[in-house]
Amino acid sequence: MTSPAPFLRVIESPQNPHARVWLALDDGRGIKKHGRFILAGRKTVPEALAASPGMIEALLVTRPEDIAGWALPAGLDVFRLSTPLFQSLDHAGTGFPLLVCRVPDMPKADLTRPPEGLELLCALGDPANLGALMRSAAAFGVTRVVLMTDAAHPFHPKAMRAGANAQFRLKLARGPGWDGLANVAGPIFALDGAGKNLAGFAFPAHMRLILGEEGKGLPEALDVARLAIPTTGAVESLNATVAASLALFLHFQARLQR
Repeated sequence: MTSPAPFLRVIESPQNPHARVWLALDDGRGIKKHGRFILAGRKTVPEALAASPGMIEALLVTRPEDIAGWALPAGLDVFRLSTPLFQSLDHAGTGFPLLVCRVPDMPKADLTRPPEGLELLCALGDPANLGALMRSAAAFGVTRVVLMTDAAHPFHPKAMRAGANAQFRLKLARGPGWDGLANVAGPIFALDGAGKNLAGFAFPAHMRLILGEEGKGLPEALDVARLAIPTTGAVESLNATVAASLALFLHFQARLQR
């Protein structure tokens, strides 16, 4: 670590080539195209600078005094942006310096191999729900999150905000669509409101758990055992992330009791 790097340039226009790339990182398509995402947060930005400098491509600020005294990685590109441009990138409204980061490698999962620990197969398309789920997955010891083709991008700004940096603590992999689950090695289960009562379920030490999209649920043709969170019936169903978090907790509790 060295003293702060000099500003390489001042960028004011959204038409600047760098700015155009950064502005495209507000959705999954742009993140996938450019292999970059923007990290925001008064806690998360310093943590990333200290713990994962290799993934950071640039530091974005509006005022030099905001990073006075910061120890920055040698050679880090630092850009001073106009206030309007910075605010258009600061989706969470933190007013704090932003990081442009490289998306970590997410290899394709080989689901024909047996699971190790609890593996979560997820098709959540809402990035905020996905981020919240990842926070629970990290908290309850999920060994791997396999993102199905319908899933939101895990480094979408809303997913990052809801996940509170859980993405960096999880092993992430790319999975198939629903039609690619025919040869998945088990034991494998799916959360479904019409499934078997999860209360008292004997969790295998190694298993895969499938979570469908909010509202859409699971394809009827999916041939796996289905588990349900018991409720009073006062509401039609639980939010998918809430249901999954409860299931992950029950698995974690069962693991502690072994």
